[in-house]
Amino acid sequence: MLSIGQYTWNYYEDADGPPKVSHHVGDIQNGKTVVCLVRTHLSKGLGFSRADRDTNIKRIAFVCALLTRNGVISIAAAISPYRETRAWARQEIGNFVEVYVKCPVEVCRQRDLKGLYKLADVGKIPDLTGVNDPYEEPESPELLLETDKQTIAECTDRILAKLEELGYLVLCPSEFDE
Repeated sequence: MLSIGQYTWNYYEDADGPPKVSHHVGDIQNGKTVVCLVRTHLSKGLGFSRADRDTNIKRIAFVCALLTRNGVISIAAAISPYRETRAWARQEIGNFVEVYVKCPVEVCRQRDLKGLYKLADVGKIPDLTGVNDPYEEPESPELLLETDKQTIAECTDRILAKLEELGYLVLCPSEFDE
């Protein structure tokens, strides 16, 4: 059970793993209202420029702040490459848990289902995070997940344990099982 509204900001460099982790955490929260937010829901049509990335994060943060104030668990899977924008989102949302889903660019390239890295390599995407646009690693996230070393299930367990440790969730041991 949740004692208050809570928000988990899963941010990462790129690839398919982080949205899967976010949705997996949401799926396990049986009986609780959980909203998973990803780029396609709020920011379809935005590109990869810094301005577009910032707009995407601000839109997601706005919705998460509304949900959080009303006691709804919000989980975002967003590429958030800039520290300044992440800090803004944290301030706007309030009950904020930063989860850095880290993965080496080489592994992201292997997992790239959309072909974004290939497009960046030939100049069709000029601002792809981690390739030709910087990724500013977080300085102090509440949780670091390394998806090249951990399974989705392990990442999910670590997120749930951190949320319980921080007092956002009270879980029975059976809730960790699938």
